[in-house]
Amino acid sequence: MRVEVRSLDGTAQGMIELSDKVFGLEPRPDILHRVVTWQLEKRRGTARAARERSGVDRTGKKYGRQKGGGTARHGNRAAPQFIGGGKAHGPRARVFNPSLNKKVRALGLMTALSVKAREGRLMVVDNLALEAARTKALKERLAALGIENGLFVDGAAVDLNFALASRNLYKVDVLPAVGANVYDILNHDHLVLTRAAVEALEARLAGAGGRETKEPSHGEG
Repeated sequence: MRVEVRSLDGTAQGMIELSDKVFGLEPRPDILHRVVTWQLEKRRGTARAARERSGVDRTGKKYGRQKGGGTARHGNRAAPQFIGGGKAHGPRARVFNPSLNKKVRALGLMTALSVKAREGRLMVVDNLALEAARTKALKERLAALGIENGLFVDGAAVDLNFALASRNLYKVDVLPAVGANVYDILNHDHLVLTRAAVEALEARLAGAGGRETKEPSHGEG
């Protein structure tokens, strides 16, 4: 698959050959659903459990007379109404730590990349280097490219000026290649990769026989 490479100014910078093993797969909604569900579950935080009556170390012996004492007929110090007693209807620990095979995660990422390429919403730029971190200037460049809602993926490190200039732009996010993940790709209209990002993703996926060499960072909590 050959794709035109542009600069952020919109000028042509040649062509690049994308690997069909990474960018040419058939759509698999079932795989995308599994990976996105896994990512969102990994984001969820766990609640700290409160001790209930059964978890409080207090006496269960009846400490007063049944009648004639002038007080209520309590028979357990672990009752919620006593100081130090168990919590009534307190939070319980819920652990959200699902597992998903690396092969499925890699297949999901390749499928998401392929979907963007098939829809014509994948763009390759030479680099994301900016002379200055100016949001207005970046917004004008993105308008020239026809992008209002896009995920930008750079190489090993993100250009600092681009990251600073894009912080105030709605639905314009930037990630290093190691942070590319299914949820963020599908959550943006356009996917913009640099040359370095294409090389890193192909080495991460196709070069490892369809297995990821690094874990996706976003959505793992």
